[in-house]
Amino acid sequence: MDSTPVVTVLGASGFVGSAVTRVLSKLAIRLRVVSRSPITPPVGRAETSVVTADLTDQTALAEAVAGSDAVLYLLLGDGGWRAAESDPAAERVNVGVMRDLVDVLRPRDGAPPLVLYAGAASQVGVPPREPLDGTEPDRPETVYDQQKLLAEEILLKATAQGRVRGISLRLPTVYGSTGHGVVSAMARRALGDEPITMWHDGTVRRDLVHVDDIATAFLAALTHPDSLVGGHWLVGAGRGDELGDVFQLVAQAVSERVGRKPVAVTSVPPPEHAPVTDFRSVTIDSSTFRAATGWYPRIPLSEGVRRTVAALNHRSDREVRA
Repeated sequence: MDSTPVVTVLGASGFVGSAVTRVLSKLAIRLRVVSRSPITPPVGRAETSVVTADLTDQTALAEAVAGSDAVLYLLLGDGGWRAAESDPAAERVNVGVMRDLVDVLRPRDGAPPLVLYAGAASQVGVPPREPLDGTEPDRPETVYDQQKLLAEEILLKATAQGRVRGISLRLPTVYGSTGHGVVSAMARRALGDEPITMWHDGTVRRDLVHVDDIATAFLAALTHPDSLVGGHWLVGAGRGDELGDVFQLVAQAVSERVGRKPVAVTSVPPPEHAPVTDFRSVTIDSSTFRAATGWYPRIPLSEGVRRTVAALNHRSDREVRA
């Protein structure tokens, strides 16, 4: 029997999933990448297979994860957190697939499979203090965070029962080059020569980590699981960057990229649907995760912003040529 580990990525075409897939493709593993639409995975040391499947179908899910030593659950429903407020299908992706996953997974070579889950630091709700360290009680404010917490609880309960070995990484505000998140949204505005707008005075802080650093966090958990199994772990940079300063960085990076005056960064009234958590600052203490795995973020914010702007500008140029 081939003893090469089988690692399956669910949501491999997504924002975080594609970055994780790039990192895992460099390993000497059997890598199975699963997404709803066909993808071309990166070339590397891994022996990679592609599975196209609707994972809300339990049979398709069972086939996709069969024989896995480790499964990385990186799914995100269409529309992100906002869809959870109004789309019943979001609950099926955010919670139902996890419920099915712990039911269909089977031990390989006698060991319960490892499951790494992409949770969210926002599951705690309104931050009761700064920095967050993972010991705070969870009081999620949004439907999305309630669903994320429920999925995590399902995973950790199955872990306590010995059915899987679950680890939840609660992620901070992730940004990067594929057009997701607040940094990319504001970079797109600036590239379109539109002002960058904020729903506050710019002093609200976020713990920002580039998606490539998030990918290496999953690699660190995958390769150092023993002390992590059965818990949730906060991942973050520990800085707490003021969004007004971040958006000024974005405006300047776009200015340098396209050769025109930086767009304005202005405050506007918030929409009615804005959750209260949008107006509370978040800083994350990830020292316990770092001590267990040796992980730390390597990409400085200024460099990450420049990478994001360059990638979005390149993508825009290609779309125009097409």
